[in-house]
Amino acid sequence: MFGLIPKDVKFFAMFKDMTRNIIEGAELLKDMLDNFEDPATSQRKIKDVEHKGDALTHEIIRTLNKSFVTPLDREDIYALSSALDDILDLIDASSQRVVMYNVEKPTPEAKELAFIILQSCRTVEKAVSHLGGKIEHIYEHCVEVNALENEADRVCREAISRLFDEEKDPIQLIKWKEIYETLERATDKCEDAANILESVMVKNA
Repeated sequence: MFGLIPKDVKFFAMFKDMTRNIIEGAELLKDMLDNFEDPATSQRKIKDVEHKGDALTHEIIRTLNKSFVTPLDREDIYALSSALDDILDLIDASSQRVVMYNVEKPTPEAKELAFIILQSCRTVEKAVSHLGGKIEHIYEHCVEVNALENEADRVCREAISRLFDEEKDPIQLIKWKEIYETLERATDKCEDAANILESVMVKNA
């Protein structure tokens, strides 16, 4: 009998809405650091996107609580929505630190990390787009997210190493170290989402 009950597949569309919103935040962060004309305004725009992300996450949880039969395991839907929300939280946190610490000029490493974040978010979106379809394609995108996270980790390590070698002002050192680590953590969250998607793929293959 339970097999005849239609599964609520609106979750797939909701996840796609979340990833599109995340990409918008990542694009704003990259533009903020690349152009740096009005970082405070850029940060407010990112905050607006983050608020929209929170609303989308809450809508998924509300729908999950009301759904009798779901297309994926409930714990996977919850875990994926939380992981996607975390990506945007870290994008917002990165932009906040740039403004809060009165950064005068972004470093090349910060710009590179923002670029990797955007690439990671776009790749997560590609993986999510296969939910409800040919899920075997998810794997290749997850591998790419993992590679991007490794690249971000390398950039972050080298940036912090150069910081300790060259920065004489301890306050600036502390500020930039935190900015680099916050940017890198955004790619960690993309990898977390990719790991959940890989798990979903294995369960539903």
